[in-house]
Amino acid sequence: MPPLSTPSGPAPLPPGMTVLERGWLSANNIVFIGAGHTAVVDTGYCTHAAQTVALLQGALQGRALDRVLNTHLHSDHCGGNAALQAAWPALGTFIPPGQAAHVRQWDANALSYTPTGQDCPPFRMDGVLQPGTEVMLGDRAWQVHAAPGHDPHSIVLFEPVDAVLISADALWENGFGVVFPELEGDSAFADVAATFDLIESLAPRTLVPGHGRVFTGLAPALDTARRRLDGFVQAPEKHARYAAKVLVKYKLLEWQQAEAQRLWAWAAATPYFALLHARYFADQPLQAWLEGTVQDLVRSGAAALQGTQIHNR
Repeated sequence: MPPLSTPSGPAPLPPGMTVLERGWLSANNIVFIGAGHTAVVDTGYCTHAAQTVALLQGALQGRALDRVLNTHLHSDHCGGNAALQAAWPALGTFIPPGQAAHVRQWDANALSYTPTGQDCPPFRMDGVLQPGTEVMLGDRAWQVHAAPGHDPHSIVLFEPVDAVLISADALWENGFGVVFPELEGDSAFADVAATFDLIESLAPRTLVPGHGRVFTGLAPALDTARRRLDGFVQAPEKHARYAAKVLVKYKLLEWQQAEAQRLWAWAAATPYFALLHARYFADQPLQAWLEGTVQDLVRSGAAALQGTQIHNR
């Protein structure tokens, strides 16, 4: 995947703020250069770590990186943390408080990496981003807000002067992230709805999502997201099917292509697939359900089958 550029839009970003749009394997990196310090919010997936370091070296214009902040600890948002800590050993790393103990003890299961079949090199944490507080990024104060739903510990960051929201995976221009607590049997769709209400109350003019371009259309984005959420509430199996496709697509983004047997072996060893199958699709044999998930991706144009090879598209 090539280095990515900074998107431009009709609404201004605060001075010293740059957005590096990274695609879907790695979350967007939001870079801040202030008079007193530099920072980046979210660091991408580990297989892109060297690229993340290079992109930040270019964006920082000779400055050292002082701080890393993570909106949440899914692997696509913090997988570059360890590489950045190696490149700039003095930087401080700040995470939402809910999983601080798991990072200190490095529990890959509790941090979701083992259940999702993804990787994240261990990193240290130096402090937490407590909801209800403010953090300086660039030369502006950004509010820290709890944003549970996609992840129960996620935060969003809001800058009230220019009304800019770093919405992470709580809200994209055309949707939102998989609601992982629901897959584990916890009720979290109401948390997603409450987070939408929070975002609406903040009334951001510019939104920086975890994936995709910077955008300004809050009302249509919320309308799309709420309609999708309503569909999941009415038919939770639709959300489960969506989650399975997301997990397979994400692995294809990482691998780009794989023998079918390699993909089936990975899925069989990934706990979330067993959980989804047992809870929602137990009427189908596991292998048939997995093959159907890949066929859904092929029909949508997100994957291709060439003989025994499955390719990302």
